[in-house]
Amino acid sequence: MRLHRSLAEAVIGGMIEIFQHNRQADKVVDMLLKSNKKWGKRDRSFIAEHLYEMVRWWQLVRYTAEIEEPESREDYWRILQAWLTIKADHLGTSSITDIPDWPEFNLSLSGLFELRYQKAKGIRGVIHSIPDWLDKVGVSELEEKWVTQLQAQNRQAPLYLRVNSLKTTPDKVIAIFGAEQAIQVEEVPSAIRLLKREQVANRDSFKMGYFEVQDVGSQKIAPFLNPQPGELVVDACAGGGGKTLHIAALMKNQGNIIAMDTEPAKLFELQRRAKRAGVEIIKTRSLDEINSLHGRVDRLLLDVPCSGLGVLRRHPDSKWKLTPAFLQQIKKTQRVILRDYSEMVKVGGTMVYATCSILPSESEEQIQGFLADTAEKWLLVSESRTNPATEDCDGFYMAALVRQS
Repeated sequence: MRLHRSLAEAVIGGMIEIFQHNRQADKVVDMLLKSNKKWGKRDRSFIAEHLYEMVRWWQLVRYTAEIEEPESREDYWRILQAWLTIKADHLGTSSITDIPDWPEFNLSLSGLFELRYQKAKGIRGVIHSIPDWLDKVGVSELEEKWVTQLQAQNRQAPLYLRVNSLKTTPDKVIAIFGAEQAIQVEEVPSAIRLLKREQVANRDSFKMGYFEVQDVGSQKIAPFLNPQPGELVVDACAGGGGKTLHIAALMKNQGNIIAMDTEPAKLFELQRRAKRAGVEIIKTRSLDEINSLHGRVDRLLLDVPCSGLGVLRRHPDSKWKLTPAFLQQIKKTQRVILRDYSEMVKVGGTMVYATCSILPSESEEQIQGFLADTAEKWLLVSESRTNPATEDCDGFYMAALVRQS
């Protein structure tokens, strides 16, 4: 493919928005793809692909370009040239046959970039593109498993759908996309994997609530809670409500679900999604109402705020926004949520604690600490992990506990 200036400038502009103005990568890509109606499918694919690649490999590409922190537009052009130079070697694929002889590019630097890239192969944090401080944390917690996790998290995530059983069946959703484009995931009955990426939100079947976009690992959490029709269930960190809607489907739209979150805008989005999905049993409530629910709840889901290190495939920019201070603070928040929110569960009721982190310090160790603090009040009945390195899904941890007294 021949590189067009407008596409290169779009990628440069996107990088500046992400790294200079601290905007989320997915929102920047969305904005860019809507900014020029003349771009065809191939052009849009190039912009999205290269922006996400630059974000994912930011440590590596800056090292290759010999730029510690870009300060000017010229620096970003140099970084783009460095990536175009090493991409074929690093990923085994490249859509650009030749880098154009433009004033913004200095083609005499190609040899230097290649030498720097070869040197990078001997530096773990650089070749796997992870902040130095986070690389140390990963090694200390996961040891030899850290590298395999990094390799998995640097791959593009597949597109999974969760079939809404309140409205349709997996077979019918597969028929909508065609058997050559969609396959059912055997071990997760609600999950469909699409073999070709597309904007499914444009389909009438999506607008009718037949399915949601949801990673297959995420789809394992609601069944782990095992909600039953007629129960009172609380999703206390509901966010946009993907798992809340799954819980409602498992309950066959019978019972009561209370969804809570610190951000009202997310709960508003959940209400909109619930209407589309045909879910009628979800009520959104303020976290201030937790005390009124003490000892009343059959099942509680705590999908707590975390580092997000299990979902880097989908949100590669988050690793550059994480800080050591945030990681320490979020662990304190997790402990507070476990301690305070667990009081909602009645004796004999079930609580599931979940994170989208691969770090034990946010997951297994939090549960161990909670059990130590609550003596014999809780019993750990099961815990599980999804593994991006072996299952081609996001990395989640989940623990199911039953209240004893």
